[in-house]
Amino acid sequence: MKKIFYTLVVSLVLTIQYSCKKNQQADFREFLAGNEIVYTGAVTGVKLQPGNLKMGLKWKGSTDPSITKYVIYYNNRADSQVVNVPVRSDTVRTVITGLSEYTYSFTIYSYDAQGNRSIPFEVNNAKVYGPVYESSLVNRSYDSGNPYTVNPNGSVTLNFNAPDTINVNTQITYTNRLGATVNLKLENEAASITIPDYKSGTDILYKSAYIPVRNAIDTFTVNKLEKFPQIFGYAICDKTLFRKLKLQHDMSPLEAATDIDKLWDGSVGPKEYPNIFHSNNSTAMPGTITFDLGNVYSLKQMEATGRVCCHNPVQFEIWGIADITNAATTIAPNQDGWKEEALAKGWKLLKDVNRIDDGVATMKFELDGTTERVRYIRIRVKGNANGNLNDTNLSELTFFYDVFNP
Repeated sequence: MKKIFYTLVVSLVLTIQYSCKKNQQADFREFLAGNEIVYTGAVTGVKLQPGNLKMGLKWKGSTDPSITKYVIYYNNRADSQVVNVPVRSDTVRTVITGLSEYTYSFTIYSYDAQGNRSIPFEVNNAKVYGPVYESSLVNRSYDSGNPYTVNPNGSVTLNFNAPDTINVNTQITYTNRLGATVNLKLENEAASITIPDYKSGTDILYKSAYIPVRNAIDTFTVNKLEKFPQIFGYAICDKTLFRKLKLQHDMSPLEAATDIDKLWDGSVGPKEYPNIFHSNNSTAMPGTITFDLGNVYSLKQMEATGRVCCHNPVQFEIWGIADITNAATTIAPNQDGWKEEALAKGWKLLKDVNRIDDGVATMKFELDGTTERVRYIRIRVKGNANGNLNDTNLSELTFFYDVFNP
């Protein structure tokens, strides 16, 4: 009886084990539908390349030779883009266009020819840029303390502050001396740019271009051109070329040490006797002095510095002429008819100055009639600050010309 009992128990256990194993195998086959699950090589290391309403993606191609394509899903898988495996390249690239200015998530699968696919690779926080970003951009700033430098050769250098790291370049638009519009580019790493042939008095416009991040595939430009500060192309006439010139009725110096060449010795600020021009008080005002600039200029300004104490001109005329031949006046400058004769001889009145101070401080005067190019200057002093009608004193005269139209 014991043997029969043990035999029944063992048979029952074996039957139960066989039955369970058979059911498990049946369930597993049913789940697979008679097929094994095959995964292709998954995408890794995807790099984003943002653009203007588009997104570039690139990654290293899988070593799985069975892969024939990649599919990228986005917009909660409502949209997708198929990327075929590139020929003779181990890098896969694609650009998804038609996007909105938004932060996206992308899911990438690889597929083989049988439709087997990889596990998904998720790319999150993929920011796409567009008009909102572009409208926030501002032009690269110029150096407000020293916006430009006028060079002796007639070129002008524009000076800019250090740019933002994502600045690509700044377009400079100007008019050259032939009247043509010219475009130049100031690169990110440059602090300045030189315009070789700027036409005086015309506008210089500029606008900057940026990329939102270093690996962006598109460049964004500031929406509007901005005007660069007005450029005055004034340079100092070379005083080493100045020469004394005495015409009839001109004032004489008090002594040799106070002759008119003191007016271009390069001194700065009001000086005292004898480091000044001092007339010899032999004739009553108005009186004239004449000298040669040594070159023909389109003059724009004159700067006058008086003597420390006294006899400084506050009412005077500045005259100019290009050729001194037959330009000497026969009428004394303190007599009626002098001005009319000067005009008849070809002299041009560049400025009639009336200072309201004591004439000591350095003061600059914009010249009139500067369409005329001149080489010789005549100063006609009509009145001094202290009312003295015979003596005239000055420390320095400086002339400025238009380097863009010398």
